[in-house]
Amino acid sequence: MSDGAGATPLTPTALIELMRLASPALPVGGFSYSEGLEAAVEAALVHDEASARTWLLDQLQLSLARCDLPAAAQAFVAWRADDRPRVRGLNDWVTCTRETHELLLQTQQMGRSLIEWLRQRADDRDAAIEVAAALAPAPTWPIAFALAAARSGAPRRAALVAFAAGWAENQVAAAIKAVPLGQTAGQRLLDALSPQIAALIDPAGALPDDERQAFAPMLAIRSALHETQYSRLFRS
Repeated sequence: MSDGAGATPLTPTALIELMRLASPALPVGGFSYSEGLEAAVEAALVHDEASARTWLLDQLQLSLARCDLPAAAQAFVAWRADDRPRVRGLNDWVTCTRETHELLLQTQQMGRSLIEWLRQRADDRDAAIEVAAALAPAPTWPIAFALAAARSGAPRRAALVAFAAGWAENQVAAAIKAVPLGQTAGQRLLDALSPQIAALIDPAGALPDDERQAFAPMLAIRSALHETQYSRLFRS
């Protein structure tokens, strides 16, 4: 997978920035969403470590690797090139592919929060941040993340690893709370996800526009049911 600008080195400063972007401590609220997992627990589709592992691996391979990771990869290149029409087109695509109101609100809320965080850190009015803030109806999470990663100076591949790792950390934390599981079981889930993330980064980054897709019916059904679930730990 090309990073779009040659062999960009991953400097210590850029690595720290990516670690911050992947951290659950990033003030965007990623930790507060279960993305259908809590509803899967309610329906007993996820009830132990093994079923949580299957759910998360399926979501990684069938949803994240075919949808948000490719969109973030392409947005990274567009932000670096200051290709604003391309950024808007990718943001429109992400917006249109959220299969439930819950998932749409999540990507918009996290996107807005990240852009506001970037704005607060900027020394002066930054044109790219203002372009992102003006995306209608809102900047989505993959597109906002791509901007933050592009500004870090990191290569694209490392940025995609950080994107997927942040998703994994948040979803494993959700599984620990919702199933529930112990912390050691959570680490085993991350052990299972990590090599799959590594294997999917290059194919996701190389996926062309006409092969991106958002089609995960079970995830969409559970997310829709979660919107009206009586007892919830996570946002809807």
